[in-house]
Amino acid sequence: MHDDQQTRGTPPPDIHATDAARQADVFVRLLSENQRRIALYVLGLVPRWSDAEEVIQETNLVLWREFDKFQPGTNFPAWACTVAFHQVLAWRKRRSRQRVRFSDAFLEAVARESAVAGEQLDARWNHLSGCLEKLPDDRRELVRLRYSEECTIEELAERSGRTVAAVYRALSRARRMLFDCVNRSAALEARS
Repeated sequence: MHDDQQTRGTPPPDIHATDAARQADVFVRLLSENQRRIALYVLGLVPRWSDAEEVIQETNLVLWREFDKFQPGTNFPAWACTVAFHQVLAWRKRRSRQRVRFSDAFLEAVARESAVAGEQLDARWNHLSGCLEKLPDDRRELVRLRYSEECTIEELAERSGRTVAAVYRALSRARRMLFDCVNRSAALEARS
């Protein structure tokens, strides 16, 4: 069959291309699942959003270039944050002309705290997703419209036939319910 493919002008299947496509798929999945966490980590170390954006882009490039060194099944967010930390150091070196500079020891301490905070934020985000499901349908829809669809309070009042004050109260109660639920869930998880 291999000879027939060559005589018909069809190249033989490229096993390496299939492996590369699979590797690219795995990389894209891992990066998209962890991009928010990487961004939060970098934002904890770099003061301005525009600078953090630059570092995040550089980090993503290095992660792709070095992805063949990543061990599947290990902690991708930890590896990615380590790469991000080195990109922050490189960024700092390029920006060393700035007046305010923190020591590398200070930056390392902040990086450790950011990594812990990132894990806590991820856990709270997961709890929030579960708690949203526990909200009554009308409150869940109100929260979705306000925060996912970015509807104004006035638009919500008009849609629901409520007063603006009533929408504020309903959102306040929904946020309180979510806050309490996330805290309870986190406390239960900590005891486990």
